[in-house]
Amino acid sequence: MAKLTIVGAGNLGSQTAFYAALKGIADIVLVDIVEGMPKGKALDMLQAMSIASSNVKITGSNGYEATEDSDVVIIPAGMPRKPGMTREDLLKTNSKIIKSVVPKIVKYSPNCVLIIVTNPLDAMVYLAYKLSGFPKNRVIGMAGVLDSARFKTFIAQELNVDVNKVEAMVLGSHGDLMVPLINHCKVNGKPVKELIEEKRLGEIIERTRKGGGEILKLLKTGSAFFAPGLSAAEMAESIIKDQKKILPCAALCEGEYGVNGVFVGVPVKLGKNGIEEIIEIELTEEEKKVFEESVNHIKEIVKNI
Repeated sequence: MAKLTIVGAGNLGSQTAFYAALKGIADIVLVDIVEGMPKGKALDMLQAMSIASSNVKITGSNGYEATEDSDVVIIPAGMPRKPGMTREDLLKTNSKIIKSVVPKIVKYSPNCVLIIVTNPLDAMVYLAYKLSGFPKNRVIGMAGVLDSARFKTFIAQELNVDVNKVEAMVLGSHGDLMVPLINHCKVNGKPVKELIEEKRLGEIIERTRKGGGEILKLLKTGSAFFAPGLSAAEMAESIIKDQKKILPCAALCEGEYGVNGVFVGVPVKLGKNGIEEIIEIELTEEEKKVFEESVNHIKEIVKNI
């Protein structure tokens, strides 16, 4: 059985672990610095698996020895946003956490694939890449899967259709400059632009960009964790099971989309080696413009690490 480690046993980390266990993706190690918490949550999940008929092993730990030889390590650890905060407001605090966690992961699992979920995502995945010394295919950021899921949900709600009939993808940075690809969005095979008038479509795009903030305002004491958790689990599953799914993820571009040396959301093929290919798709002039703004915004954030 493959081995999956999740660093951070808060709402997001524990939800990611639970989804991965339900899917039977791998044996799971849940790590957190809070005494007893990862062990308690792991035990609770393990007991739930007897109901779900899943035989995966789930272990909780306050140390990293238990993570040895992990195939994939997901890092959602970090301070969540509070109402009124931007993802960038978390930069200093969460940089310290990534700097603490990544060397320990590298020590015990030098051949793993890293999936970073910590915000501000685009900067944290770049920092993890630099700290780990891993090749670019083994360091990935989770954002586009989540942003695309939100976009699909809002489109399906607007048209009152089966969400499975909606094809949608969001690229770029994980924030207000994300790039929903309108020309590649279809519902039952029809272009969404033929089904939703332009002004309303613009409102849906804006809601997608502010999707995390909307949930944050409602919860008041924390940020989203169900959809982000399943998004991270889907990425891990594609890697561990070598499914080669095409998913939008933060990847290091070296020439693709005219970008060099920056982690940004693009479609990638995820398999046993991590990112096996960056898929280049044609963007409209408007999409290129917003994508470029995304990249420039990421560059500015990374300067402050």
